Amino acid sequence: MFQQLKNIDTAFKHIKTFSLVLIVACMLICAFTLYKSYQFVSNTQQHIYILANGKALEAFSADRKDNIPVEAKDHVRMFHEYFFNLDPDEKVIQANIIRALYLADNSAEKMYNDLKEQGYYSDLIAGNISQQLTIDSIRVDVDQYPFYFRCYAKERMIRTTSIVTRSLVTEGYLRNVARSDNDPHGFLIEKWNTLENKDLKTENR
Repeated sequence: MFQQLKNIDTAFKHIKTFSLVLIVACMLICAFTLYKSYQFVSNTQQHIYILANGKALEAFSADRKDNIPVEAKDHVRMFHEYFFNLDPDEKVIQANIIRALYLADNSAEKMYNDLKEQGYYSDLIAGNISQQLTIDSIRVDVDQYPFYFRCYAKERMIRTTSIVTRSLVTEGYLRNVARSDNDPHGFLIEKWNTLENKDLKTENR
């Protein structure tokens, strides 16, 4: 009889141990499932789909700090292209300059006013001159704030009889501001300054 009771007690201990192991295993499986579900939802929320020309394009969200160098360079590029890509048409010039001035402080407006007073834009219109800018490189130092940048580019002055190529080097600082339709990157160029703007070559047409 005592042997039977001992066997029952041993069996109960085995069942108890097995039940505890089963419960712990179920809890681990539930925790793993919850973790993977949360991870899947987080990854899904970082994906967005953009419809462009009838095609769904996948995009990924990211923290702004990861994109600062890219966005800063694109902001500098946009500003310079708006400011320097000009055609002999007063409305085109005005439209481009207005877009550029949304991206910079009064240092750019001062440059525009100085060029306007010197008759630069009226000379472009009178001489049917187109001005085209090509960016060579843009350096941005994101280790200090405001972010210092330097832009290296070439200008082509296309006249009826010749094409003049000029070297252009500018510098300035980028300050964070609120994003808007006129300033999609959320930067403002400050203390913009031209370091070099000289003729490189002249080609006859």
